Amino acid sequence: MMNKRTKLQSFILYALVISLVVFCIFPFLQILSTSLKHPIDWGNPSLIPKVLHLDAYKELLGLMPPKEIEVPASIQRLLDNPALSETKRQALLAKFTSGGDVFSFGRYMLNTFVISLVTGVCATFLASLAAYAIARLRFPGQSVMANGVLFVYMVGGVLLMVPLYQMSVSVGLASSVGGTLLSLFLIYLIQTLPVAMYMLGNYFRTIPFSLEEAAMMDGCSRVEAFWRIIMPLSKPMLFTVFIYCFVIAWNEYLFASVFLKQYQDFHTLPLALQTLFTSKNAIWDRIMAASMLTLLPVIICFMLANRHLSGGLTEGGVKG
Repeated sequence: MMNKRTKLQSFILYALVISLVVFCIFPFLQILSTSLKHPIDWGNPSLIPKVLHLDAYKELLGLMPPKEIEVPASIQRLLDNPALSETKRQALLAKFTSGGDVFSFGRYMLNTFVISLVTGVCATFLASLAAYAIARLRFPGQSVMANGVLFVYMVGGVLLMVPLYQMSVSVGLASSVGGTLLSLFLIYLIQTLPVAMYMLGNYFRTIPFSLEEAAMMDGCSRVEAFWRIIMPLSKPMLFTVFIYCFVIAWNEYLFASVFLKQYQDFHTLPLALQTLFTSKNAIWDRIMAASMLTLLPVIICFMLANRHLSGGLTEGGVKG
């Protein structure tokens, strides 16, 4: 029988765990605190803002109207000239508003969301087919494929970046926006498929083969048994794999910085945030607010994953 921990041991253990959690969470609390502080409160070391300041979030989300700047008298006289066309008048007025140089957060978030969503869906679908073949079928070279599928994942992205970009340029994909996005999408598939196949393959092996045999005895083909038996029972792992692929594509910076550098309108959030640090819009509350909004989808994904994974792996799959 194992000895019970003393009160002192329990106290030390809980203190270490709480210290570790605080150490991990503190940077995020600091980001949130700075994003909510007024510029005059940035020097305050406290995590609690003296005045709640939401202007940075409003600017990033496009909730603040553009602020008009006082037009000089000489420009006003030019605007009052009846011979000036309406198009030129509006173009001249646009130069005296501060809304045109605001960080286009919404556009960058949409770009990142679309790329991450497509990557997650396609990688999960392809990985499920490949993982089922490796876990259930027997064919020559199966063990080599099963053990070598992680080799691509073991190679660092820095080593693959230059060859992959040269390949994209040589076939003409890098010369257009569509080709560049296709290249980036294929690279994200290469990054996520190995681990996705490994995770799903191990999960499929835990599902009793007797369920598929029973389905095939009832007249289902192997494909029908896969879609009607394996896939429904694998929903928790499929959702986990999707979130893994989604988050990898969402946070990826290295390849996006190379492939999308010349297409600013199609920048993803990691690349756009790095650009924001060196731009004239680099204000601390705006930078931290953009960082928090970038973290929000990832946090939501993990919360949803935690909810889906609360059930058993094959709970209810086999009845006695």
